[in-house]
Amino acid sequence: MVGQVEERMKEIQEQERRLKIRMAKIKYKLAILSGKGGVGKSTITANLAIAFARKGHKVGVLDVDIHGPSIPKILGMRGQELTAGRLEGVGIFPAKGPLDIKVISMDFLLPDDETPVIWRGPMKMGAIRQFLADVAWGDLDFLFIDVPPGTGDEPLSLMQLLPDITGVIVVTAPSEVSQIVVKRAVGFTRELHVPVVGIVENMSGFVCPKCGAEFDILGTSGGQKISEQLGIPFLGKIPIDQKICEDSDRGTPFVIERAETPAAKAFMRVVDKVEGYLKQLGVRA
Repeated sequence: MVGQVEERMKEIQEQERRLKIRMAKIKYKLAILSGKGGVGKSTITANLAIAFARKGHKVGVLDVDIHGPSIPKILGMRGQELTAGRLEGVGIFPAKGPLDIKVISMDFLLPDDETPVIWRGPMKMGAIRQFLADVAWGDLDFLFIDVPPGTGDEPLSLMQLLPDITGVIVVTAPSEVSQIVVKRAVGFTRELHVPVVGIVENMSGFVCPKCGAEFDILGTSGGQKISEQLGIPFLGKIPIDQKICEDSDRGTPFVIERAETPAAKAFMRVVDKVEGYLKQLGVRA
C-alpha cells in the first residue's frame, strides 16, 4: 500500500513538471468566472477566443466545466474526438475549432448527451491537471479557461495548479441576486491573490429590434455597482440579443455572425479593455 502511494506521488510530481513546461509556452492565461450560473460565461469565453484569434493571435480554450461543458456546442465543434500521440512527449491533441482555436473539453470524452459525470473533487482536480499537463497545447498567445459557477472544486483546483495565471474576468448579470454571488467570486480571487482583469455585465438591457427602445429587463448597472464598490475595472455591458442564443445553438459565435449589432460592438469594446489591461502588464497583446 505504501509503495502504491509513493508511486502515485511520483506520477503526480512528474505530471506537474510537464504542466509547468507546457504552461510556460502560453503567454496569457485568462480564466472566466461567474460565481453564478446562467449569466452567459461560456458565451463570453467562446467569443473572447474568437475575437483574439481574428486579431491574429494563437488561441486555446480550456473548458473545465466538468459537469456541464458547453464550449464545443457554442464553437460548432460537437462530435469531434480527441487523439493521443507523440508531440513534445506523449500528449493529447486538442480539437481544432474555428480560426484554428485549440479546444479541450469534457464534452469530447462523453459518449452521448445522457451520460452524466458523477465525480468528486479529487477526480475533477486530476482531470484538470491532465488537461493542463498532458495536452499538447504548443505555443499560444492566449489560453481562455471557462470555469463553472461557484467557488468550489474546479476554480480552486485551477488556481492552485496555475499560480502564474494572468488574471480573471468576472461575468455577471444586472440583477441584485447575481451581484451578491459575484461579490463572493471576487472575494474568492482575492483570497487566492489572483488578479481581476475586470467585470463584464452580460444581458444588460434589451434593445427592441423594431423601435430601438431599450428595456432593463433584469435590472440596471449591477456590474458597474460591483466595480465601484470593490474597486475593480468595469469592462462593459453587453445587451440581450435573441440572435446570440440562436448563434450559440447553431455553433456560430455572435462576434463573427453579428459583427454590426449593438451586442457585438459592445463585446469588442470589452476586448479593447482586456487588451488595455494586458498592455499595462508591460507586454503588447
